Amino acid sequence: MLLKPVIYTQRVEIIESYKERRDCADQRIADFIRRCGFIPIPVPNREDLASDIVNSIHPAGIILTGGNSLEKYGGNAPERDAMDATLINIAVKQSIPLYGFCRGMQSILDYFGNSLVGVDGHVAVRHLVNDGAGQYEVNSYHNQACMQLQSNCGLKIISQAEDSVIEAVCHEYLPLVATMWHPEREKEFTYRDITRIKSLFSREEQAI
Repeated sequence: MLLKPVIYTQRVEIIESYKERRDCADQRIADFIRRCGFIPIPVPNREDLASDIVNSIHPAGIILTGGNSLEKYGGNAPERDAMDATLINIAVKQSIPLYGFCRGMQSILDYFGNSLVGVDGHVAVRHLVNDGAGQYEVNSYHNQACMQLQSNCGLKIISQAEDSVIEAVCHEYLPLVATMWHPEREKEFTYRDITRIKSLFSREEQAI
């Protein structure tokens, strides 16, 4: 059986000694996507190539990964901001399933008109989130977050941390889900994260 491709973004690493700006990603991201039943394909941070890549590959879904703060919040990778925004726009217009984690969720929040603020106690820790049906533990590697969604932005809160940081969102009608935690940084990929991606990218009803 041929597996469907999923494209994913990469962080920007600046190598001053070589005067290079490199696109790179944790190998575990590819492992996670493959574990979900898809072929992982990384894409460069080149917004002018985004449409050609999507239209050539016809991905089952798009993943916006972690790494690099948005430039408006102190980041230094504007090409990453541009690529994320372009891919979100394509996903919205073509109704392509979209998942973002950590910085990827921040890009989604920003795209839909929400603001980020600095938060404490969310870097290299584990904490509980509440999704309304119960609590479960997630990893955390971010120092900026959203505390309240703008009204009529189209997004809905799935889960929050005890300090009210919004930890996961979905869209009211688009196939879009985002989490602040990194699914690839779990020692063993969780059933919850795998099921989320499988259902989202297979366009099943329950993707949260």
